[in-house]
Amino acid sequence: MNAEQARRIIIRPYITEKIYTKMDREDILAFIVDDKADKASIREAIKILYNIDARDVNTARTVYGKKAYVKFQAGVARDLATKLGLV
Repeated sequence: MNAEQARRIIIRPYITEKIYTKMDREDILAFIVDDKADKASIREAIKILYNIDARDVNTARTVYGKKAYVKFQAGVARDLATKLGLV
């Protein structure tokens, strides 16, 4: 997978107050992803785009599209959110 394919998988970060709480307590961030993306491809796209290993990926379908909850190592979610301009 190259960077262009990874950008097609990870569409954008998804941020709400609930996600801020998950970010602080559980080191989880949410992303809107491509409907056809699976957990392995989401994990690989995160690694390529942000140079960070995802510990766990959970997905859910919502009215906004497919959402991926990505769990990181301790403290990494806050750093990535700051890098993305979410905090």
